[in-house]
Amino acid sequence: MDRAWVTSMSPNVEAVANPLAAACESGYVPDEIYILGNPGLSSYLDSVTSVLERIVVEYGSKTPEITVTNLDNETEFGRIVEHYRTPVLSAHETDGTVAVDVTPGRKFMSAIAFQAGIQYDADHVFYLYLSEGQFYGRIFPDVPNQALDLIDFQVVF
Repeated sequence: MDRAWVTSMSPNVEAVANPLAAACESGYVPDEIYILGNPGLSSYLDSVTSVLERIVVEYGSKTPEITVTNLDNETEFGRIVEHYRTPVLSAHETDGTVAVDVTPGRKFMSAIAFQAGIQYDADHVFYLYLSEGQFYGRIFPDVPNQALDLIDFQVVF
């Protein structure tokens, strides 16, 4: 069974990497990663994908397959919806599981990710809550567990 992780880019590598590390720590280790590339952030893509691959491998899985949806304009709302919808529906068809991460990205991208995850019934809709601002920009292992909370909105709802 395949496990997919669907997320978006950020100039802050930790905003993309930390939720994945928290999910892996909780037992959700994906073998496929879908990243929404935002124009203007392409210079961060290699760093982000390298860190995401390393996280998955460190948690005992093979190097994940990474698919990037590159936007020409950050307000291509239909393509943003499709970025989240396609892996969720594909997981349903193949008996896979899928997690949508709403942590990184612009507010409207996170709102679209949240709506798509709930509406299309993703297995998980994750948000990594960081309770103390002093840990912003710090990589997952450097943040105390009590300052982190991986929230699954599929459980909340």
